[in-house]
Amino acid sequence: MHVDNTIAATFFVYLAAMLAIGIYAYRRTGTISDYLLGGRKLDSFTAALSAGASDMSGWLLLGLPGYAYAAGYEAGWIALGLFIGTYVNWRFVAARLRIYTAELGDSITLSEYLENRFEDRSRLLRIVTAFFILTFFLFYTSSGLVAGGKLFESVFGLPYIWAVLAGALAVIVYTFLGGFMAVCWTDCVQGLLMSFALVLVPVVAISSQGGWGHVTDAMRAVNPSMLNPFAAGGGLLSIISLAAWGLGYFGQPHILVRFMAIRSAGDIPRARMIAMWWVFLGMSGALLVGFAGVGSLETPLSGADTEKVFILLVQSLLHPVPAGICLAAILAAIMSTADSQLLVASSALTEDFYKPFIRKRASERELVWVGRLTVMLIAAVAFALAMDPGNKVLDLVAFAWAGFGAAFGPTILMSLFWKRMTRAGAFAGIVTGGVTVFIWGKLLSGGIFDLYEIVPGFVLSLAAIVTASLPGRPQDAAGRLRGITRRSSEG
Repeated sequence: MHVDNTIAATFFVYLAAMLAIGIYAYRRTGTISDYLLGGRKLDSFTAALSAGASDMSGWLLLGLPGYAYAAGYEAGWIALGLFIGTYVNWRFVAARLRIYTAELGDSITLSEYLENRFEDRSRLLRIVTAFFILTFFLFYTSSGLVAGGKLFESVFGLPYIWAVLAGALAVIVYTFLGGFMAVCWTDCVQGLLMSFALVLVPVVAISSQGGWGHVTDAMRAVNPSMLNPFAAGGGLLSIISLAAWGLGYFGQPHILVRFMAIRSAGDIPRARMIAMWWVFLGMSGALLVGFAGVGSLETPLSGADTEKVFILLVQSLLHPVPAGICLAAILAAIMSTADSQLLVASSALTEDFYKPFIRKRASERELVWVGRLTVMLIAAVAFALAMDPGNKVLDLVAFAWAGFGAAFGPTILMSLFWKRMTRAGAFAGIVTGGVTVFIWGKLLSGGIFDLYEIVPGFVLSLAAIVTASLPGRPQDAAGRLRGITRRSSEG
């Protein structure tokens, strides 16, 4: 396969820039708080773009365009649900979580926050939280490696296994070196690159067909139902499943950690505005890429190959220089999420297993290096899960997204807004949500079980929290959080 030298050079320049950021951040990382949370020093702009880029991942340039290419306007329900979920998360969760985690023992992981919030001396809550974080992040991280494999396979003609390995190494190096600040700074650059690509590619693709009318004509010729957002194959059940993606936001550790790391609650309104514009541009562009691809590509795509629509449009429509930049944007999307996932999973192993149970008096330097080594360990397991080239990025992301949303979403929301919640309620909510997603998503199918597993998982988790909490005595009976709640409302 012929590899365009300009595109290859663009990739290498991009990777060199990310490595340089990692090396710079390495020199500024001295404590485990620096490595895992950046010392809570994120400004509004970096927090907003970093949260958005780590949220959307390779599925924004591969999975969502592929679904829009195959299903048409129906894909808009995913975008709508995610847009609303993003706003609600920034508007109601961000400030409270920032203040609560700082005030309650300066918690630097979600596991530590829940332990401190519910005064859990048994450490059981921390262990079960870390377990589900590690489990679902393995699937989520493997989705990024699959996306990277498809990118390197298409652009450089590498065998799938070597393509996945190349993408994995690109992420591991700067995450290993620089930790949280390297991740956030690179995410900021990557977020801007993704925005550029998702504006340029649909504009060029639509223009090349003679305008929007020709795009819709091509979609109508393939299948008239593509132009009807209410013509989902599963009817109302499908629409609910698609829109329910928005429920996942409240439980995503790699997004919530940005709220915890922002400089102050006062920076959140500006960050929210930046984040909402970024999400609007990104998801609109991703949908338009899929729609425009129907008429632009000479050879129809099917199955897992539909997720290559963005790559093929870039290669067929753009000059090598902008093509290289746009293809690098896919790598940016993959890396911006995979790095965050590796870091949060590393924090679960380091802060929630190694430090409490293995080396209680470990030095800061030792903890940083344990964090770095666990990044490599988790990446190796995720690499093994990504070995099947038939994996679809969107399917892997959907399962992990549901797992986090159901296991942690209700627990985080109730811990911030319901003072009657107890330690037993938190434990019941996490376990119920996580187990429901596994059973519903992996073992059951047909009829009502075609409903996206995040819906039953979220509802049952919420019910479990309330049921388990009401008989017990809340850990905040003395009003310990009254002042914190007041400050979070002001923020």
